[in-house]
Amino acid sequence: MVLKRCEVCINDEGTARIEEVNGRFLCSECIKQLPHLPDPEKVRKELDEFMRGVDRAVLAFSGGKDSIVALHLARKRYNADIIAVMVDHGLMSEKAIENAKAIAEMYKVPLEIMRADFTDIFRDAIRRCESPCSRCSDRTMSLLRQYAREHGFRYIITGHELPFGSSAVRRMRGGIYQIRLLAMMPEQERMEILKRIGVELPELPGYTTNCLVIGVAGKLFCRKYGFSPEHRRLAALVRLGLMDRKRAEEMAKCPEPTKEQWNKVLNKLGIRESEIECLKTGQREFVSHESRGTQNTGGGSGVAKN
Repeated sequence: MVLKRCEVCINDEGTARIEEVNGRFLCSECIKQLPHLPDPEKVRKELDEFMRGVDRAVLAFSGGKDSIVALHLARKRYNADIIAVMVDHGLMSEKAIENAKAIAEMYKVPLEIMRADFTDIFRDAIRRCESPCSRCSDRTMSLLRQYAREHGFRYIITGHELPFGSSAVRRMRGGIYQIRLLAMMPEQERMEILKRIGVELPELPGYTTNCLVIGVAGKLFCRKYGFSPEHRRLAALVRLGLMDRKRAEEMAKCPEPTKEQWNKVLNKLGIRESEIECLKTGQREFVSHESRGTQNTGGGSGVAKN
């Protein structure tokens, strides 16, 4: 059976309701959002104006591609006085951490690495074959807000490419503003900046260049639901004209972590494959630590300067 596909984004009948509207097949998300798409020029203009008033800011720095571009823009385009803060949840790519240190040094930006324990979030998500990204993002932002309050910062810059509706800025609790510095910036433009910087990104499964959990959780999510947990986000990027459709379809394929990555994540989280809901007994993906009986419940939290 051939599924009907949205003619605008990457959704099909397996991921969204498809209806015929004025001779075109559109998904429910496009039907709702297309009449209200943000104006890229207006969003970027408002962002430029807002950044003129930003004196000091915390930059959420994961060492991944988007946060590297955000740091570059903050320093080179806006000449902002920033401190880069990485929240290391314990399962970051070592290469991403190396990149974070190297880029911070290159741009003469102070870097702080905040060690945090996200074991509970990751363990729960993987056992239930769900994505941990939303809860991980919420906790990361909570830690960054706390850091900003304690150190007298009013602004937190992030590398998100999707705006808050039609704005790149939102006011959070405590009078702190989050600035999505890449809002409405096409992927091609971001990749050109990365090319000029000359950074070598780690090749990881899933839509990430810094996190080891996403590939494992994404594979399990796909097994449970039949599509990637990043599908909706990628569909939005195509809908907004920020990513090529073919590129998005490629990125939306179910991730395939290596055996080494699979075992590393499960071992770190102390999970046996028999505990994972969407894996039936006898149909394990890899031989994890279960057969060896080892367990690691994760480390503690704290802040370390680099």
